[in-house]
Amino acid sequence: MSKPGKSQWDFGELFPKETARKVLSVWELTADIKRLLEKSVGAVWVSGEITNLRAQSSGHVYFTLKDVAAQLSCVLFRGTAAAQRGLLADGQKVLLQGDVTVYETRGQYQLIVREVELQGVGALQIAFEKLKQQLAAEGLFAPERKRPLPRYPQRIGLVTSPTGAAIRDVLHVIQRRHPGLEIIFAPCRVQGDGAAREIAAAIRLLNESAIRHPPSAIDLILVTRGGGSLEDLWAFNEAPVARAIFESALPVVSAVGHEIDFTIADFVADVRAATPSAAAEIITEGVFASREFVAEAPALLQRAARRGLGAAAENFSQLGARLTRLHPRRKLDDAFQRLDDLQAGLLHGLKTAAHSRSLVLENLAGRFLRAKPSQHLKLRRAALHQLEKRLHALGPEQVLARGYSITTDAATGQVLRDAAAIKAGQKLKTRLAKGDVISLAET
Repeated sequence: MSKPGKSQWDFGELFPKETARKVLSVWELTADIKRLLEKSVGAVWVSGEITNLRAQSSGHVYFTLKDVAAQLSCVLFRGTAAAQRGLLADGQKVLLQGDVTVYETRGQYQLIVREVELQGVGALQIAFEKLKQQLAAEGLFAPERKRPLPRYPQRIGLVTSPTGAAIRDVLHVIQRRHPGLEIIFAPCRVQGDGAAREIAAAIRLLNESAIRHPPSAIDLILVTRGGGSLEDLWAFNEAPVARAIFESALPVVSAVGHEIDFTIADFVADVRAATPSAAAEIITEGVFASREFVAEAPALLQRAARRGLGAAAENFSQLGARLTRLHPRRKLDDAFQRLDDLQAGLLHGLKTAAHSRSLVLENLAGRFLRAKPSQHLKLRRAALHQLEKRLHALGPEQVLARGYSITTDAATGQVLRDAAAIKAGQKLKTRLAKGDVISLAET
């Protein structure tokens, strides 16, 4: 069979038809991947550690879940009722349940979180919060059931480990502040499995001892241990310890860990102390303060006595002044004084009136005398006669007439007034009412 001839110009199909292909947009490809991922993987549980946590004002929470080899973007939407969403934090180990999907806008696959379970310390924290809420609802934390500590305890029960740092701190403070305080030690483990049962048993043992031996009764119980992690302190977050403290007939002081550590035992106890040393200081505060007070008592008593005496003296002075004001003599003196004032005023008025009258009379007399000079002369003679009579009455003759005599020195005429001045043989002259007597003095 002859082959068909080819023309020299037959070069075949220079431009073959275009090969058939499907071109997708970015959105279409992302949507396909999303459908495949959601269908193939769907809802999963995944564990890891939270990092880059970001809580938006919208209420949505975004974070990355990572492990040593990979990381996964996660979102917890506002409407998802995850019980522990408020406990999420960077570094928190969690177990998440959610749906794997793709966020088309960034072409990034992510986990839409539906449930959250904390792991490690987070799980313990959840257990702590649940037990705390349960015991609070039962009234174990009620403030009205808290009992005051005795101010001057003589004997305390101590619940702690015999080998821990807490017992050394407590004994050191007590020895320094109240060395006479007796301690009934109830040793127990404070960490690990079974520690909670031992702590509760020690608390009950001390209560039973106080009941069996009333004369040597325990005043209070101190439950304590040193610091540590949440796992180390967990025995004090268990229900048996909380109920033993609640049922204790003796006041209980809880001092577990450091200042920042809080346990269930702290909430149930009558008093919570930040550290074991602080608990010992609280227990011994009354005696320690009293020692200082006794040392300062003499000075305080002196000051109080001085203040009391000063106040009494002031009151006495006020009462005396009041009595003086109210005494009848005071009223009488006031009456006398008013009478004297009235008398003085009356006398002054009389003198003033008499003086005025005298001036009037003098004026009248002057006018009268000027009118009759003889009458003035008569008055002058009468006045002179009165003066002569007064002079005669005061003269020595009148004295002598009454039986007196005057003795003088005969030679000098000097009046002698002292017999001791007279010398023997001295010549004396004694004047009588009638005549003189000359005499000679003898020894």
